[in-house]
Amino acid sequence: MSLPSRLTRNHLPRTPMPRLDYVHGAPGDADLVIVAHGGQENSYARAHAHRPAALRMWPFVRAAHRGAPGAAVALVRYRYRGWNGDSSHPLEDLRAVLDALPTSVRRIVLVGHSMGGRTVVQCADDARVSGVLALAPWLPDTDPTPVPARPTESLIVTAHGTHDSVTSPRATSKFVRRLRESGVPAAEFLVHDDGHPLLERHGDWDELVRRFVATAADTDPEPVLLGARTADPAHEPDALPSWSAERGTARAALSIARTRLKLSDRRSIV
Repeated sequence: MSLPSRLTRNHLPRTPMPRLDYVHGAPGDADLVIVAHGGQENSYARAHAHRPAALRMWPFVRAAHRGAPGAAVALVRYRYRGWNGDSSHPLEDLRAVLDALPTSVRRIVLVGHSMGGRTVVQCADDARVSGVLALAPWLPDTDPTPVPARPTESLIVTAHGTHDSVTSPRATSKFVRRLRESGVPAAEFLVHDDGHPLLERHGDWDELVRRFVATAADTDPEPVLLGARTADPAHEPDALPSWSAERGTARAALSIARTRLKLSDRRSIV
């Protein structure tokens, strides 16, 4: 079968490949923090790095680096913006990235927001993953319950704003309960007075990422996170502490812009 004249082999659409954008460290470093951004329920559009969902992750990249200065920190780049039903493209992409990592990478810490939160929790079963942080995650009941390779050692944490109207705090609680019922300890935090973009209390979200990464990478364990970690299904969500005086969406937007400018010139793409 010949191709139409307007669609020769040289003009077929290129399928983007999933990859990591390294901001700190380099491929092959023993410790690696991967930050996964959000997306859409269905979309085959390219997941450009300048979209708001990806830009929102840059302060978390900085926070992760502060939590584990000796670790590499990278942003995952999906092929498409959407989850796309049973295709589960972001999950497929992150698993492909993990499978391609060199054997010198011995410990991986995962941080994800929204669709990225859904993606990272499903990768908790990777033997090298020491911690998973899901921020305002999208967690449908139909998703399987991941079982970490070392359930009693892995640090699994979720955090959800009480004013989130995009993804469901209740669904997150149900997911955490399922984890605990399967014998997997987890910590769950409610962030009062904040919504899905994580902007009103952006300083506390940044501090959560820093303290989580420091704990999962074993550089400076955080007692609040470890104290909230439990396998008791009846345990109620803990309130996220007010660690930071930073408040307000305008300040958050300015912080995101400044962080992006500071880090962009040091990014290496592989």
